[in-house]
Amino acid sequence: MLYAVTILLSAFLLFQMQPIIAKMILPWFGGSAAVWTTCMLFFQLLLVGGYAYSHWSIRALKPRTQTLVHLALLVAGIAALPILPDASWKPHGETDPSLRILGLLAASVGLPYFLLATTSPLVQAWYARAEHGAMPYRLYALSNLGSMLALVSYPFVVEPWLPTRVQALGWSGGFVAFALACGALAWRSRTAPAEIPAVAGGDAPPPRFGDYALWAALATAASILLLAFTSHLSQNVAPIPFLWVLPLALYLLSFILCFEGRNWYRRKYYLPLLASGFVGVCVTLYRDYHNLQLWVMIPLYCATLFVACMVCHGELARMKPHPRDLTAFFVAIAVGGALGGVFVGLIAPRAFPDLYELPLGLVFTATLVAVVLAGDRAGFPSGRAQRAAVAGTAFFTAVLASALAWIYVDLGSGVRLLTRNFYASLKVYDTGDGPDAMRVLTHGTITHGKQFIDPERRGWPTTYYGETSGVGRAIEAMRARGGAVKIGVIGLGAGTLVSYGRPGDAVRVYEINPQVVDLALTEFTYLGDTKAQLDVILGDARLSLESEPPQAFDVLAVDAFSSDSIPVHLLTAEAFQTYFRHLKPGGILAVHISNRYLDLKPVLKEAAETLGKEVRLVDDDSNDEKGTYGTTWVLFADSAAAFEQPPLAGAVEALTAERSIRLWTDDYSDLYGILK
Repeated sequence: MLYAVTILLSAFLLFQMQPIIAKMILPWFGGSAAVWTTCMLFFQLLLVGGYAYSHWSIRALKPRTQTLVHLALLVAGIAALPILPDASWKPHGETDPSLRILGLLAASVGLPYFLLATTSPLVQAWYARAEHGAMPYRLYALSNLGSMLALVSYPFVVEPWLPTRVQALGWSGGFVAFALACGALAWRSRTAPAEIPAVAGGDAPPPRFGDYALWAALATAASILLLAFTSHLSQNVAPIPFLWVLPLALYLLSFILCFEGRNWYRRKYYLPLLASGFVGVCVTLYRDYHNLQLWVMIPLYCATLFVACMVCHGELARMKPHPRDLTAFFVAIAVGGALGGVFVGLIAPRAFPDLYELPLGLVFTATLVAVVLAGDRAGFPSGRAQRAAVAGTAFFTAVLASALAWIYVDLGSGVRLLTRNFYASLKVYDTGDGPDAMRVLTHGTITHGKQFIDPERRGWPTTYYGETSGVGRAIEAMRARGGAVKIGVIGLGAGTLVSYGRPGDAVRVYEINPQVVDLALTEFTYLGDTKAQLDVILGDARLSLESEPPQAFDVLAVDAFSSDSIPVHLLTAEAFQTYFRHLKPGGILAVHISNRYLDLKPVLKEAAETLGKEVRLVDDDSNDEKGTYGTTWVLFADSAAAFEQPPLAGAVEALTAERSIRLWTDDYSDLYGILK
């Protein structure tokens, strides 16, 4: 029972830490979905370190020495609590904060996480040693059960009810309980045999290099798909724990089922399902199906990920070695997971101009299945059946690779420029003919700016910023008062809002992504054509505004959302207090809330009521002739008088919300509660 409780608690804490710490540091790095990918990379690398330590200590240290070393580390881990990141790690304008995030995590949670990472293989080895060679792999399934319980409970039980600081302190208390249980097991193991006895029925030959390589490759494939699917969902929906947790929980569920010992994985069912899922994902990657509904995308992607993980982890379970080589087996799995994290988190954003890791992961997994089938003669009733299975899988892989190549060539046709960095994957292309021709900037599947190419029309405000939009009306209402207007913009895009600047006006833009600034300057002309005084401030808008003296904006527009995802830290009570500090008396704060998946109205309504501000809603319709979209903007002001000036008068309406939520603060938010 003590072995089971220790493993279950360690796994629960291991995976409860991930969304807690990621959510705490997300606001410091612009709310980008890449923050989660970088956090996952850190956790995977440290998992390798923990497994490697377990392997070394079991093989190299005598039981009594191992006990003393591990007890000393547990005491040091307790001394490193609580897991609260220091504010000195906040960025200072770096273009790529990946290394800073890794350093922050190492300093804040490194040692406690490392100790938790050692627990599963170490305790399983202690169990096999103490119980005379008993098979410990069901304890591995129990470990993954604890991990999945942690992830599933976070968005439904922990996040909606507890502030992040309370979450961190509660987690730290749980770690102390774990350290006591693990310390008791370590002390108990000091008198156990140094070697793991052979299991009944004889010994097994040691693994070969090819076995290690195949173990690592299967773990790599599952890791790549986990992170690639999560990245796709986070970029096009929201970088929120709910959409981080769901794919990871399914990933862990596959481990539980495959190592639980009841033969849940069967090739004849899962390989056809894998092929079907990969075909479905291919369809969604095609340009005509990019913007499918949430209820289609999430089930399809998550089901395909689960089936792929069942295949990868099921094949791993079929190959599991004698308990003597247990720690080496887990090191190989951890190395594979880390390789997938390095590929998606570090290599892909720097090597690829677009999100190519998902199609590459699909092809790699299908290829790996063919390799596994080719090497498993015992898994088929005859050589002919094996050759047929391998040939069929190879043919499917070739067709899959060809289809994906055609899809991405088609997506790239007519594209002027593809670029990518830590924050985004951006695309610029031209569309239309004659006077209707436009240049378009997209991030993911969402347009982030358009401009008419015709010189007579290129100064028109388009997309979400037309003259009838909430922000357009707010700017013109301020101009109608007479005198120059000072406009603040959070989120540059193509620079469309700068087109409202007139001689004598001032426009100050805050943009976190330097590539967006480069594209706005080189591919679009809004910045170069403006007659207003223009300043572009590079860095996270919230951090920049907090460090600046009051700017006395007439209008401050908040539109820094990446694709359909939103940086939560721009919608908290503290963020709104910062915005109003920079507005002049009578000024208007305009927040863009057009979104396919998230209902932001109750968030803004609660903020307005708490801060004592008047708030109004402006909905407008699309206009193809002017290149504008239908949008929803929410306007804040000190008094209702701000909305009585044309062209706002008659266009605004009361802001109502269909659901009631708790006020969002820097210490509390619940995006799951506002999913449409």
